[in-house]
Amino acid sequence: MDAVIAILPGDGIGPEVAAAGRQVLEAVAEQYGHCFTLTQHAIGGAAIDAFGDPLPAGTEAACIAADAVLLGAVGGPKWSDPNAKVRPEQGLLRLRAALGVYANLRPVKPHPQMVDAAPLKAERLAGVDLMFVRELTGGSYFGRKGRDAEGAFDECRYSEAEVERVTEVAAKIARQRQGRITQVDKANVLETSRLWRSTVSKHLAAKHPDINLQHQLVDSMAMHLLTQPASFDVILTENLFGDILTDEAAVLAGSIGLLPSASVGGERGGLYEPIHGSAPDIAGTGMANPYGTIASVAMLLRHGLDLSAEADTVEWAIDQCLSAGVGTCDVFGGKGVSTQQATAAVLAVLAGAARQRVAA
Repeated sequence: MDAVIAILPGDGIGPEVAAAGRQVLEAVAEQYGHCFTLTQHAIGGAAIDAFGDPLPAGTEAACIAADAVLLGAVGGPKWSDPNAKVRPEQGLLRLRAALGVYANLRPVKPHPQMVDAAPLKAERLAGVDLMFVRELTGGSYFGRKGRDAEGAFDECRYSEAEVERVTEVAAKIARQRQGRITQVDKANVLETSRLWRSTVSKHLAAKHPDINLQHQLVDSMAMHLLTQPASFDVILTENLFGDILTDEAAVLAGSIGLLPSASVGGERGGLYEPIHGSAPDIAGTGMANPYGTIASVAMLLRHGLDLSAEADTVEWAIDQCLSAGVGTCDVFGGKGVSTQQATAAVLAVLAGAARQRVAA
């Protein structure tokens, strides 16, 4: 396969983990006979410093033309002034809108080796296998905003069409899993949530009547996610609630550095990134966890390029490394290895798998 993949390192630890993702993409291309053209572009704070814009025109055009996009992270204290008119996060929001990606997929499945690293009791992690489907281009993040001397507002607005299209994504995923969707809202207070609840119910009843649908208020969901996480399968929700709940769910995996995400729904292959932030406090120290980015590469291969076998192999390689106790300090504390060492371990497993395929 020939494919163009745009890589956006970004800020903080972004360049370090993006470099790990690039190495894995190069290894997969070589081992499976693909031709990946990897281009690199600025976004976020780095782009503000270089171009005065968190999403320069050249970066946006390259991403729109690419078959898929891999992102490191954006933001940091250098650009954290809440009164600033130009902020790194604006580049990411604009990129999502430009690519038309409206569904964010975030899997959470704790690795057995990580049970001790998670703050929850081991028995609560047994059988946890979640897929969050978060609407990505609507709600208060993209609504009208304003501020005056007396206050401020952020408008949250959704259309039925926006809710229906992300519900369809969740339904297709649920069909490949346990056939259950939990839709999360605040329908006892918010009108947008009441729209969500009624629209999801009507859409599934009309097109996917065999899928089991439950509704959950976001505040109770925040509690149940930590007290009975194994009782959920696909979790469908709006932009703001999804952003908060998926970060909360990171504790189930033992480290936010392990979790990937995929933003899909546009005409091309989508946007892929770890769910962690730019972690400026550890930037340049070699402590950044590359596994979330490498797992995002697996999602890019599967959802963006339709290369499921390659994706399975990358995920298996991460699993093998964790099973062997190879991971950064956020995962294994004092026994943790560096970013480069963890990446090298994944590459070694991939190379071993390639040799076995050739021998077979």
